[in-house]
Amino acid sequence: WFVHVPGLKVVMPSTAYDVKGLLKTSIRDDNPVMFIEHILLYNTEGPVPEQEYTIPLGQADIKREGTDITVVAMSLMVHKALKAAAELEGEGISLEVVDPRTLVPMDTDTILSSVRKTGRLLVVHEACRTGGIAGEVMAVVVENAFDCLKAPPRRVAALDVPIPYSTVLEKAALPDETDIAEAAKAVMESP
Repeated sequence: WFVHVPGLKVVMPSTAYDVKGLLKTSIRDDNPVMFIEHILLYNTEGPVPEQEYTIPLGQADIKREGTDITVVAMSLMVHKALKAAAELEGEGISLEVVDPRTLVPMDTDTILSSVRKTGRLLVVHEACRTGGIAGEVMAVVVENAFDCLKAPPRRVAALDVPIPYSTVLEKAALPDETDIAEAAKAVMESP
């Protein structure tokens, strides 16, 4: 929703390291910044240097190098994409996991460079499929690197339903690493 507001910057970190660096940058920015933290990442551990550092807004991070499919994933979905990548590695499918870290501004250069390398695109987010950021990422790739695509881009997203309160139903509505792995296999099998 916030991506649609002109002038608003939108940050969605996936690691503790990224949270610290992006939060410092966001606080120092003179423009309005929406900083979105996923509650299920609060217990995630990782290295965070004590010294001062910042991460520029609009600078994606390649969380895992790969050769077959570019997977653009946001927030919690980065971790699920990394699990799917580890699983698929045993099947000979190499996923490159790109974390945009900020949705506005978005580092389209890193995404496009990755897609030009792999020739395939899978976008993963936890929002509903219809109207989600995946459509915007796919549009950027199709507009700027269509000739590099070996297969149609695909989305992995939540079902187009209100997120249920029930844990069982919530799990059924949201994408997981199995959904990502199945979509990646389908991308590899596409002509």
